[in-house]
Amino acid sequence: MTNDIKFQIRIELSEAQAAIARRDPDSPALAPLPVILNRHHATLKCQFDAFADYVAEAEKHGAEQYPLYAWTKATIEDSAKKAKYIKSFTLYVDGEEVYAKEKADALESDLRPLADGGQILRLMRYDTNPANNPQPPQRHRT
Repeated sequence: MTNDIKFQIRIELSEAQAAIARRDPDSPALAPLPVILNRHHATLKCQFDAFADYVAEAEKHGAEQYPLYAWTKATIEDSAKKAKYIKSFTLYVDGEEVYAKEKADALESDLRPLADGGQILRLMRYDTNPANNPQPPQRHRT
């Protein structure tokens, strides 16, 4: 099972840097972050934007087909959660939301100096092991 587990790196930026990253992720104002991301074939996706995209897709195609719809919609409608997730970014590698441990290790290693230096407020690592991931509250389960 360990070999089947994939990983994901997320970062949290300041409000000002998050606004830039959402508009122009290659902006020189974010340097050296874009250089590191390009080296790893990685791109940023704002968590709030990802949630809003999921809700919009569910509403377009029928929310009953999207098991996390109610939970995600409640999240984007909560101003405190919006403030949190608008600064949080998932890093996709080679277009993938989750990826091999080696890719996550290398990306995390190159980003660590930015976190230690304060350009990245938080550097987080997640995995696909269900035991390590929160489940939707019962009221939001379909």
